[in-house]
Amino acid sequence: MNKNSNKNSNSLAQTHRANIQKRLEHRLEVARAKGDQNLVQLLEAEKQQLL
Repeated sequence: MNKNSNKNSNSLAQTHRANIQKRLEHRLEVARAKGDQNLVQLLEAEKQQLL
């Protein structure tokens, strides 16, 4: 793999991770708004795994 390809791969991975985190935060907001504590707990656990 050349440097440009490696740089693009890293950038893509960072973008993908940021999108996952953004989507997870949205899911948490919705679960909280609905008062679904079980789902909130599951999503909080998922969030911890991403860190």
